[in-house]
Amino acid sequence: MRPPCRFPDDLVDLQEAWLRTYAALAQAPAGGGATALRRRLIVLSCRLHAHPHWANVPTGWRDGGVELRRAARRRAGQAGRQAA
Repeated sequence: MRPPCRFPDDLVDLQEAWLRTYAALAQAPAGGGATALRRRLIVLSCRLHAHPHWANVPTGWRDGGVELRRAARRRAGQAGRQAA
């Protein structure tokens, strides 16, 4: 197992925002304002893929995307435990 990657905070913030938006879209009723959420998801996806961090990673988003999502979920989980 590889050690966890270190990602810039702004990149993890973007991924957390993407995860929150995706969850909100999944809960949105059909025809109930989902267009704005889909557009936000597209914008966040573009920002994630175009982030300067990936220029320094030989395999880019392909390998790092999974680790980034894991890091964002871990951080979101820690924030949720601290708030409780």
